[in-house]
Amino acid sequence: MGKDPSLPFLTFYDDATGERTELSGATLANWVSKTANLLVDGCGLGPGDVAAVRLPAHWQTAAVLLGAWTAGLSVAYGEPTGAGADVEFASLTAAETGAPGPADRYVLGLAPMGLPMRGGVPDGFADYVAEVRQFGDHYPGPVGGAGTEDLVERARALGYPAGRVLVDAVAHPDPVEWLVAPLVAGASIVLSVNSDPAKLEQRAASEQATAVL
Repeated sequence: MGKDPSLPFLTFYDDATGERTELSGATLANWVSKTANLLVDGCGLGPGDVAAVRLPAHWQTAAVLLGAWTAGLSVAYGEPTGAGADVEFASLTAAETGAPGPADRYVLGLAPMGLPMRGGVPDGFADYVAEVRQFGDHYPGPVGGAGTEDLVERARALGYPAGRVLVDAVAHPDPVEWLVAPLVAGASIVLSVNSDPAKLEQRAASEQATAVL
């Protein structure tokens, strides 16, 4: 991901917790490959299958979405339940609602440093971080992308610049806006969630962002 995979590709800020996590292109690619391998080798899924993604804007959400598209799955994002999907990825809050879902269900604690969940995992779910780490860093392909043509066209129409873009997820919660559009533009991403507006200008300067969205 990116011309130089060793450079920062996705930098994540959460102003509610003070977290800052930076992933190079190579590191994010590893998470994406592991997720695709989890779906294909672990769940037996592929093109034509659907992943329900009930997660907020987050660097782990980027890995899940890109991993699902890499494995050829289509994605139902932000649905109230995972019912009707073939696999589900949910935040702890979403998982604890008791909503119906598929047999393969993964919960994400979204902890700093990509740590596994502490404490109990909701019934019917497995810890995504603990499970995905068992799979390989390279996805052998072929790389699929069910329905991604529409996503790419929507993203391209937003006209994001190349360079390094700071995206405020409060204003842009749709993954097309905070993830796909920067990718299509060839930009690296600074993703800010629970954003403190007073910090955005200084953050853009410190991260050498070429655009603030």
